[in-house]
Amino acid sequence: MRACLKCKYLTNDEICPICHSPTSENWIGLLIVLNPEKSEIAKKANIKIKGKYALSVKE
Repeated sequence: MRACLKCKYLTNDEICPICHSPTSENWIGLLIVLNPEKSEIAKKANIKIKGKYALSVKE
């Protein structure tokens, strides 16, 4: 899996399908958001789309 350098969304693609930024294989931590409208953590992380996210990403 790869993580977007900008929004931290996890994908298998080299370009993020959400924000079209490059992705990296160098990431740690996993956050799964099922309902971003009701999740306090998603609000703090500014996540608006459900899915899997990295907690930290480096190039």
